[in-house]
Amino acid sequence: MTRPEVGLEIDGRGVATVTLNRPEVNNAYNGDMIAGLIEAVGHCGENPDVRVVVLRGAGRHFQAGADLSWLRGIGQESPEENLAVSRRTASAVRGLNDLDRPTVALVHGGCFGGGTGIVAACDVVVASEDAIFSITETRWGVMAGIIIPYLNVAMGARQVRRYALTCERFGAARAHALGLVHELCPTGGLDAAAAPIIDALLMAAPDATVQTKQVTLEDAGLLLADDRFEALVAQHAAKRQSAEAIEGLASFAEKRKPAWYPGDGDD
Repeated sequence: MTRPEVGLEIDGRGVATVTLNRPEVNNAYNGDMIAGLIEAVGHCGENPDVRVVVLRGAGRHFQAGADLSWLRGIGQESPEENLAVSRRTASAVRGLNDLDRPTVALVHGGCFGGGTGIVAACDVVVASEDAIFSITETRWGVMAGIIIPYLNVAMGARQVRRYALTCERFGAARAHALGLVHELCPTGGLDAAAAPIIDALLMAAPDATVQTKQVTLEDAGLLLADDRFEALVAQHAAKRQSAEAIEGLASFAEKRKPAWYPGDGDD
C-alpha cells in the first residue's frame, strides 16, 4: 500500500490490518481515504494468504464520517464528478461488506456518519467503552442512503428510523444493545478483546467460512443488485448538491444552526 491515508499490514497468520490513518482530522474520510480503503480491501480479497481482515482507526477516534470541508467542495463540482464521488464512497462500503473473508472492526472514540456504515458492513464489531456513535448525515442536509441497507440489517429498521433521523449520539453500551456492536471491552482493551475472536476465525475452515458468509449475505439481502446500488448512489449524489445540503454544510463551516432550525439562528 502506498497511500498514507490507509495502512495495510499482513502478519504471518494471514491476519490483515487495515488502518484508517488521518488522525489529524479524526480519520474523517476524503477522496484519498476512500481510494485507499478500496485498494486495501481489494488487495485483501485478491491475496489468497489473507484469512481475516481487521479494520481500525489511528489516533483518538475510529472514524468521524466525511470530512465536511471536502464534502462541501465536492458539492460544488460538476454533477458527473459529484456522482462519481458517491459511487466510489458507496463502493468502498460495498466492497467491505461483500469481501469473502471475515472482517473485524475495532472501534474506539468517535464513530460517526459513514463510520457507522463501515462498522455495519463488518462481520464482527468490538467496541471499547469510550466509543460514541451517531448517524449524522441529516444534520448537515445530506443523507445516508448508501449505508442504510447495512445499518438496517445490523440495528434493525426500527432503530435506524430513530437514530438516522435524529442524529443523536449513543454510547458503546447502547450500540451493543442495538446490535451494531457485538462485544464491549474496557477502554484500551481492543486488541485483547479481539484476540480470541480472531483466533476462532482462524480455527474455522477457510472455504467453509467463505461459503457461510456468502449465504448469510444473500439470505439477508445484503448483496445489493447493481440497479439498486446505482439508485442509492444517484440519490446520495443528488442530495449533496441540493439547497439543503449547501445550507447544512455552510452552517457547519460557519459554526451556526442551519436555517431550517426554528430559532433565531444563534448558537
